[in-house]
Amino acid sequence: MEPTPLRIYLSGKVCAEWGKTVLREAGFPSRQARILFAYLVCQRAQAAPMEQLAGLLWPEETPSAWDAALKSLVSRLRQFLRRLDEGLGAPSISSQFGCYQLQLPPHTWVDLEAARNAVDQAEGIIRSGEIRSAWGPANVALAIARRPFLLGEDGEWVAMKRRELLDLLLRSLDCYVEICLHIGQGSLAVEMAGQAVSLEPFRETGYQRLMAAHAAAGNRAEALRVYGRCRELLSEELGVDPSPETEALYLELL
Repeated sequence: MEPTPLRIYLSGKVCAEWGKTVLREAGFPSRQARILFAYLVCQRAQAAPMEQLAGLLWPEETPSAWDAALKSLVSRLRQFLRRLDEGLGAPSISSQFGCYQLQLPPHTWVDLEAARNAVDQAEGIIRSGEIRSAWGPANVALAIARRPFLLGEDGEWVAMKRRELLDLLLRSLDCYVEICLHIGQGSLAVEMAGQAVSLEPFRETGYQRLMAAHAAAGNRAEALRVYGRCRELLSEELGVDPSPETEALYLELL
């Protein structure tokens, strides 16, 4: 029987669970420890220089004794992670040549990576024509990507990860819309496509799917109004016309 994998959640509340042991967000030694853990999980393929971590943890003003502060923080995080030892070796933070790197047990599951893999799988299934089969992975990606990332924090790296999570959410919504259109759920397709347009109003493919969803739900007039909103926004804000693909869908609706 395969051992239970370590599961790490970075979206929503940061936590880790392995067997019966759960490390909850509230239990992290400090706010910086939570950020450091999330960063080391995401960047674990390569060692992170201490100077880079200091800039991440203290973006506005680095303490004069930042190296000692960082070592103390890493020490407390190491002690916290030791609670996850299920007899197979707890996660550990190695230190070498002025860098830190997180070592995780084999087959560790990380939610952000699971979402990325799931949406890739869903898109591949849809391209193959087996659209109904994409429902499962699309739901997995959607559930994870909807959750916030490191609430209460800011900084360049946090903003980048949030943008990545938004991209996964938009892609999973696109898959969901395609599935709903395929199985005749026009109203649900309208809801999901509308969410995608609200999240990224300058993303033209979102309007295309929303137009198609309204048409599938039997509301061609609303589909045409969506085209009008898209055209007006692109013209006023960007000074461009809708793409040939959007124009073709509009003409088809007419």
